[in-house]
Amino acid sequence: MRTRQREDSRNSRTHARTETEITRRNALNRLAAIASLPVIAAVFDTAAAAPLAYHLKPINIADGVWVLYGVPEAIDRSNGGAIANVTIFDSREGAVIVDTGPSKRFGVALDALARELTGKSVARVYVTHFHPDHVFGNQAFNRATIAAPQGVIDGLASLGEDFASAMYHTAGDWMRGTEVALPGRVASAGVEEIGGRRFHLRPLSGHTNSDLALIEEKSAVMVAGDLVFLDRAATTPHADLGNWRTSLDALKAIDVRHIVPGHGPTEGGHRGLEQTRKWLAMIEETIRAAFERGLSINEAMAEPLPQWTATIALARYEYERSVMHFYPKLEAGEWPRVDKKT
Repeated sequence: MRTRQREDSRNSRTHARTETEITRRNALNRLAAIASLPVIAAVFDTAAAAPLAYHLKPINIADGVWVLYGVPEAIDRSNGGAIANVTIFDSREGAVIVDTGPSKRFGVALDALARELTGKSVARVYVTHFHPDHVFGNQAFNRATIAAPQGVIDGLASLGEDFASAMYHTAGDWMRGTEVALPGRVASAGVEEIGGRRFHLRPLSGHTNSDLALIEEKSAVMVAGDLVFLDRAATTPHADLGNWRTSLDALKAIDVRHIVPGHGPTEGGHRGLEQTRKWLAMIEETIRAAFERGLSINEAMAEPLPQWTATIALARYEYERSVMHFYPKLEAGEWPRVDKKT
C-alpha cells in the first residue's frame, strides 16, 4: 500500500512538474510581450517621456557614514532596480563606497553624491556579491578602485550578461547604457586602511558562493551585504543555506554598534541576523515538508506561511521564488537519472 502511495505521489509530482514547465514557458512569453510594450511606446512618444533620475537620499548613521536605503520592493520599472542598500564612508583619502546599485545611471548619481557628501573623489569601492542590484553601478567608477573577493569577480564574469539581459527586461530604460564592469582588485581577508579608516574584510559565503562583509573600525559599522536581511524577505537564487548559517554565526561573534543589511534598516543588536536565520529555517522546513508530502511545485508555492512573516516585506513573493529555487534540487536528489543511480 505504501509503495502504491509513493508511486501515486511521484506520478502526481511528475505531472505537476510538466504542467509547471508549460506554465513557465507561457509566463515567459507573456512577460516578453509585456516588456516590449513600453519600448514600442517610447519610439513614438519620446518627447512625452520624463527623463529618468534616481533621487538618492543619504541617511547619516554615524560620523562620516551614510546609507542609501533601497525600497522594499521587487525590481521593476517604477523603482529602476534601486532596492538594495548602499553605504558611503568619508575618509581623508576620499569616499569609500560599499556596493554600487543596479545601473550605470545609479552609479553616476552615486559618484556625484559621494563627492558632494565628502568633498572628495572616490578612493575605494567594495562589492559585497555579484547580484545585479548591488553591482551594476560599477561602470561609473575607476575599475582600479573597485575591490571584491575573487569569487565575486568570477561570478559576475560568468553570470553578468544573463543578469544584464534580465535587468534590461525588468527595469527597462533605467538600464540604458549599462554594461557588466568587473572589479579590478581582489579583496582578501584582512584589514585595509584608507584615509584613517580601518576596514576589516571578511570573505564569507551562503547567500552566494562568495559574499563579502566588512567592518569599519572607527564607526563600528558592519556592512553585511545580503548575508543579512531585515524586515524584507531574503532571496535565495544562489544560496547554500548551511554555509549561510555558518556565516551568520561568524558575523554574530563580531562586536559592532551598527549593522547595515543588504536590504532593510540599519540597527544595533542582532535582530537582522536572527530574523534572517529564522527565515532561512522556515523556508527550508516548509519546502522540505511540502516535497515529502508529495505536493506539486505549484501546491508548495501556495502553502501557508507563519503569522510572524506578515510583517516581512515580500514574504510571499520570495517564498514562492525559493520554492522555484529549491524544488528542482529536491527532485534531482529524489529522482536521479537512471544512468546516474548507484
